[in-house]
Amino acid sequence: MTGRAGTGDPVREVMAEHRALCERAVDPLEIAAGLEEAGLGPAAAARCRHSDLFALAEELYARVPRRPPAAEPAAPAESWQRRSAVALRTAALAGFPCAAAVALGAGPPALPAAVVPLAFVPAASAGRAAGGPAVRDPAARRRRRAAAVQGAGVAALLLAPLAVAAGGPEERRVTAALVVAAALSAGSAEWAARWFRHVGRGHLGAAATLAGFRSRMRPVLPVALALHLAVLAVLTFAALAVLTALAPRPGPGHGGGLLHLAAEGAGPAQWAAQGVTGLLLVLPALLARCGRTPAAALGAVAGAAATAVPVLLSGPFAGRAAGAAAGGAVALALLVHAWPVLGRPDAHR
Repeated sequence: MTGRAGTGDPVREVMAEHRALCERAVDPLEIAAGLEEAGLGPAAAARCRHSDLFALAEELYARVPRRPPAAEPAAPAESWQRRSAVALRTAALAGFPCAAAVALGAGPPALPAAVVPLAFVPAASAGRAAGGPAVRDPAARRRRRAAAVQGAGVAALLLAPLAVAAGGPEERRVTAALVVAAALSAGSAEWAARWFRHVGRGHLGAAATLAGFRSRMRPVLPVALALHLAVLAVLTFAALAVLTALAPRPGPGHGGGLLHLAAEGAGPAQWAAQGVTGLLLVLPALLARCGRTPAAALGAVAGAAATAVPVLLSGPFAGRAAGAAAGGAVALALLVHAWPVLGRPDAHR
């Protein structure tokens, strides 16, 4: 094989153009994913007289000799104990600053002190993933910078409700309880993102075709989102229950026990805003853990701006509903972007 195009054989032309990909691929699925990333589709497969892109990848895999890079020990699969430990650490790093801001009254001295550790939670995770020597790599440095931007967006998303809280003492206490619950759920978002990547890596070895891999991954993202939102709901209810237990007891005209009073602690609008916050926490985490750190940073910053700016411009009461709606629009845009991107094999390598 000379590797020169223009021989009249369309497969040979594709092989020459993507020789490096074909030489280092460990299976036809990786070649098919690389060809799809390069913009080749069914039309290119048909031009090469193949029914689909995977059939073309199989021929390329058979015709091109393997030239793998230097052998390296495979990274061990991440255990559930490791995922749980990282999730608990993330929840502590995110929850303690928010709890401190609440305890100090969320005033000007408290918020900057809370923003600093919050902003470095994703950056610290990115640094551990990159490793020591990789920090010298420009790509690794870009990922760390994007992770720092993502952390700033997460901090603003969590702490903005404290800064603009208004109304009576009871409403401010409910806002504080919701913020602390959302901050603790950052650990759940980290766990869901790592679990999603773990499942994707398992399907890489089990799927025989690109279509098979996508079919296996299709239900995984909804399950990851549902798990995180369920944990957020439990944490929110627990925070409201603690608030109800610590707050002065209602007058004799108000019936119901602790659970009933906790359920009434937040209205439907506040629960909806809490769900939007949960999506704006977990979707950037999913993108970041699957190698899409710039998109994760952009999504985190956009979500924080969308939820906070309407409140700052229109006032706490008029702007809160607009902020929740704008944050929901950002979450929907992130979901539309993440759905196809996170279903690709390269997102799990």
